Amino acid sequence: MHLRLISWFFIILNFMEYIGSQNASRGRRQRRMHPNVSQGCQGGCATCSDYNGCLSCKPKLFFVLERIGMKQIGVCLSSCPSGYYGTRYPDINKCTKCKADCDTCFNKNFCTKCKSGFYLHLGKCLDNCPEGLEANNHTMECVSIVHCEASEWSPWSPCTKKGKTCGFKRGTETRVREIIQHPSAKGNLCPPTSEARKCTVQRKKCPKGERGRKGRERKRKKPNKEESKDAIPDNKGLEPSRETPEQRENKQQQKKRKVQDKQQKSSLDLFGELKSPYLEASPVFQRGHRQPGARGDRCHRLS
Repeated sequence: MHLRLISWFFIILNFMEYIGSQNASRGRRQRRMHPNVSQGCQGGCATCSDYNGCLSCKPKLFFVLERIGMKQIGVCLSSCPSGYYGTRYPDINKCTKCKADCDTCFNKNFCTKCKSGFYLHLGKCLDNCPEGLEANNHTMECVSIVHCEASEWSPWSPCTKKGKTCGFKRGTETRVREIIQHPSAKGNLCPPTSEARKCTVQRKKCPKGERGRKGRERKRKKPNKEESKDAIPDNKGLEPSRETPEQRENKQQQKKRKVQDKQQKSSLDLFGELKSPYLEASPVFQRGHRQPGARGDRCHRLS
């Protein structure tokens, strides 16, 4: 019984040694075929290497080589990074680098965004835009030249003068228009948006509420007589206020009138003094003069 158990023990031990030797030989063969291949890959890699990163990707992922110093490492991504475009093959999906002047691209020959200093036009990056186009420095693209566009003129406004529509015969009328499209840098400039011309109308009187500006200013400047009398003693110790040209002209006219009145009065007085002795000496004056104590105290009728 004991011998039988011991024999079974040795048989099982030999069998386990045989299985271990088979596994070891299989591992040596795999290392010879794929050196540095790791079975526990991460980040979407189907196969990978400890030194070179991903060697192949899982389905629908793109394989791209990233440079780190002098070393290139394989990476599996869901989409290609900026500066690369993706191409799908039966065995692998691969990211390929765009052209040197292209920042992003759709394929090898069609760029969607250019690098700084270049302008995009029909999928290509150019130093200068072709004739008939201009560079847009905001989008870095070659765009069409835009010229200014204006609307039609509005009807002429009513004839006015200094903001009034009455109290004049000759005035001005205006019309305007709006800018519909502003020009680009090389486009034609916009035309004037307003026009004015002279007009002639039949003069009509303004209502009381529509007096001109000058009339209102004159009314304000003319003080009442009572107010001016009251204001005279208050202004004795103050400096004289500035007079307007109209007030100066009125004062000068008043002075001239006073001088004329004085001259007329003096001339009349002089004429009366010269005339009185002649009249007293004349017989006509004596006959017609009232005699004191005469009957009825009446003057005789002159013959």
